[in-house]
Amino acid sequence: MGSEALLSLDGITAGYGRAALVLRGLSVTVNAGEVVCLVGPNGAGKSTVLRVASGLLAPRSGTVVLAGEDVTGRSPQDLLGRGMAHVLQGHSVFREMTVGENVRLGGYTVRDPVRLRARIEAVKELFPVVGERWDSVAGLLSGGQQKQVEFARALMLEPRVVLLDEPSMGLDPKTTATVFDQIDLMRRTGVAVLLVEQNARRALEMADVGCVLDLGRVHLSGPARELAADPRLGALYLGGAAAGNGGS
Repeated sequence: MGSEALLSLDGITAGYGRAALVLRGLSVTVNAGEVVCLVGPNGAGKSTVLRVASGLLAPRSGTVVLAGEDVTGRSPQDLLGRGMAHVLQGHSVFREMTVGENVRLGGYTVRDPVRLRARIEAVKELFPVVGERWDSVAGLLSGGQQKQVEFARALMLEPRVVLLDEPSMGLDPKTTATVFDQIDLMRRTGVAVLLVEQNARRALEMADVGCVLDLGRVHLSGPARELAADPRLGALYLGGAAAGNGGS
């Protein structure tokens, strides 16, 4: 586990339009080489945390710090250039394009052809299916394979922080295990991963830190495996429906 704080959200309040606040003073930190998993009931604000972190939603108060720099309110494009990648919920591959074309889109700002080729080879090594199906139409891949293409595309710019919103949604258990293996590979490269996951028990088994959200705040936090065994968590969030689709 890394010790360098790459992403810090401090005292975040945020909401949509004139609706009530979704986040109410939330704080969370993710270090280099660390996976932090957000769990909680529907409507707890998990996906909203990722939207604030990536610049898709400006907070009403609080700060977002990326690699020691205050980036509160900056655009998603600016944050992408500074090392923040956001893999959205569901499948976001361009189905009519090839795997290679999808992955190359992730490196669209890389002007140096040598560096671009190096990045392509690096993601092929991390995600073998990308190299194996490079010329295949992305829409013909399985759900798990498409998710790996999304991961590869997100890593083309060598991000320091990756935000993952329910990456196992709609996947069978075997494919889910593969996706979690790929998240572990990201962690081993020193990337900081902030994860929202519907399969809360499985996510906490592989994460370093768990944070339970409730009413827009971090209600419980600690080492993920210890948190998974905490009876306060089990009864509320890790049974059937409670571990279902993450809240917004």
